Amino acid sequence: MSATKFDIVIQGGGPVGLAYAAWCLQKFPEAKIALLDRNPVDDANLAAADSRGIALSHGSKLLLDTIDAWPTECADIHRVHVSQAGRFGRALMTREELKQDALGHIIRYRDIHLTLRKALRAIQTKSPNFVWKHIDAQADTSGIQAKSVVHAEGGLFKTQDWVESGRDYEQSALVGLVEVENAAPHQAWERFTSEGPLAVLPSHYGPNILNLVWCGTPSSSQARLALSDAEFLKSLQAEFGSRIGQFLKIQDRRLYELGLNYRKEITQGHEVWIGNAAQTLHPVAGQGLNLGLRDAYLLAEKLSALFSKPEDQKTPIAIEATLKDYAQSRKADRSATIGLTDFMARVFTSNLLPIVIGRGLALSALQWFPPVKTALARQMMFGRR
Repeated sequence: MSATKFDIVIQGGGPVGLAYAAWCLQKFPEAKIALLDRNPVDDANLAAADSRGIALSHGSKLLLDTIDAWPTECADIHRVHVSQAGRFGRALMTREELKQDALGHIIRYRDIHLTLRKALRAIQTKSPNFVWKHIDAQADTSGIQAKSVVHAEGGLFKTQDWVESGRDYEQSALVGLVEVENAAPHQAWERFTSEGPLAVLPSHYGPNILNLVWCGTPSSSQARLALSDAEFLKSLQAEFGSRIGQFLKIQDRRLYELGLNYRKEITQGHEVWIGNAAQTLHPVAGQGLNLGLRDAYLLAEKLSALFSKPEDQKTPIAIEATLKDYAQSRKADRSATIGLTDFMARVFTSNLLPIVIGRGLALSALQWFPPVKTALARQMMFGRR
């Protein structure tokens, strides 16, 4: 590496780290920034890699549009139907009643990753002091000096080498693509079962090819993974009935273990943690990457404002104060989003009668009291401000 002294060193080249780098450089092109990626994947391999459908909120789209990083292939969500299996209570959210272009969007993980890499390369051409370095997982980075270090290496729940606060939900998510006969376009379905949430979401492959996320106990999920396609589709049909339509095909089944892991303190001295390095969430309601992008955008605003100042004002004390201010500004959004997903992951799997009744009443309230529905939808789309 030609330079060893930087304003900011970013550790992690996933979507959150890439977006953070792009926002920083957009706001302050002269910044001395290094992006260190310990798990480099070239574009060709990435294009053939992770095909999971990731839920991004409309708020995330607005943020990514600022750096021209919105994938061309995505599926918009116009309606969300929420229910609990075999129990009363359901709710329907529509873009019309919430006065939005879309309630959310489903994008393949690899597409958002590739688009962010492309966006960062475009911004990089105007940023002479930016270094994007692919390094070995065991590489020695002790010679790199940074006024601020941003940890954006997240990973999945079971692959993380840090545990501070959280819980193992003892659930796995089985994901795949399912073909449905005459599926309603732009419709998302979320059904809460005794084992966990079951979601069927739009995909860019076409109106009848949908993303499936089926959460259950590890043993049940493993058993479903081992089923023949015909047996699997029969089991899925039994959970949903005829509401969605006839399930015809299933492909690309895989499992992910689920849990909650979060840092109570996201700053320490000149270091800060964002995205999955700060919190890893249950996929219910699809809030993980959205929260991480909000982390990155606000941090870029805070630090780029500081590093745009004269050199003598970028002191360790000023940097630490800026990071503390950032952490304080993220408390409400982090607490609300972590609390909401944790609550939904745990409460909607209980079979205790009072909780079952309470869930039904809550869904009914969501349906019949528009202010409640609007408040929940805005939290999911834009976070707590």
